[in-house]
Amino acid sequence: MRKRVIFFISLLIIIPFFCNGCVKKIDKSKLSDLGGVYSYNMEDMDFSVEISGTLSEGDSAGIFDAKVSTAEQAVSGGLYSNKIFSWGIRRKPDHQIPDADPGAPELLEKYGGIYIGDTSKKEIYLTFDEGYENGYTAKILDTLRDNNVKALFFITGPYLKEHQDLVRRMVEEGHTVGNHTIRHPSLPTLSDSEIEEEVLGLERAFKEKFGKSMKYLRPPRGEYSERSLAITQKLGYVNVFWSFAYDDWHRDKIRGADYAYNIVMRNMHNGAILLLHAVSKDNADALDRIIKGARERGYTIGNIEDIK
Repeated sequence: MRKRVIFFISLLIIIPFFCNGCVKKIDKSKLSDLGGVYSYNMEDMDFSVEISGTLSEGDSAGIFDAKVSTAEQAVSGGLYSNKIFSWGIRRKPDHQIPDADPGAPELLEKYGGIYIGDTSKKEIYLTFDEGYENGYTAKILDTLRDNNVKALFFITGPYLKEHQDLVRRMVEEGHTVGNHTIRHPSLPTLSDSEIEEEVLGLERAFKEKFGKSMKYLRPPRGEYSERSLAITQKLGYVNVFWSFAYDDWHRDKIRGADYAYNIVMRNMHNGAILLLHAVSKDNADALDRIIKGARERGYTIGNIEDIK
């Protein structure tokens, strides 16, 4: 009996040494996609509400009204408020700095988010949302290359799946590729684990293809809450909103390059983070003029990576 006890005690002591290193903490960045990103197609995406709120040229104030979504009740915020807001700005004339929704800049700063650069400098930043492809991204990339400008492109899962040639160009030509989630859902309506998979799932697939991590996140639909900001900050992300945008996401609403050029130039301001949708023919056709026009007015086109 005594020998049996000694034998089992010996096993308890020896086994951990043999198994040391057998169970390790999983490095999520090295996991394969496991069918997550590549199981979705463009048909699975909902872009019916591209940005919560409306903005038209006729709206001289240029307001995106913040709102509280009824979906707030669906997911508990736990330690953080899950009141859902849609990002809002109020345009001002004469190239003045626009106003964000009251309290929004402070909330973003608390969780490391940005929506504008250094307003003491005549520097602007170009960001493009790439929820889906409409045939204009190659021209946008050509224009950026020809003007020696770096931009930030936010991609989704199906975009990565179906347009790796364009994403590869973004990477190889020195642009920053940001995370727009796998399926483009409103992040505050998801559980903690669902948010993690929407964000990290896309990053894992991107890193598998290009060997790079992602750092910047643009919340789909511009919807956010304190909870979603806190979770994504813990995942290592900087939430990037904007200080200028317009209703340029409609594929069937072509108004011409002059329209795009004029509305962007009228609203140029120090530190501007411009949100432009790459599905817009108007934006693609006007981009060269926008870059040259900004420079003629004394603005430099900055790299989002330089914003502290």
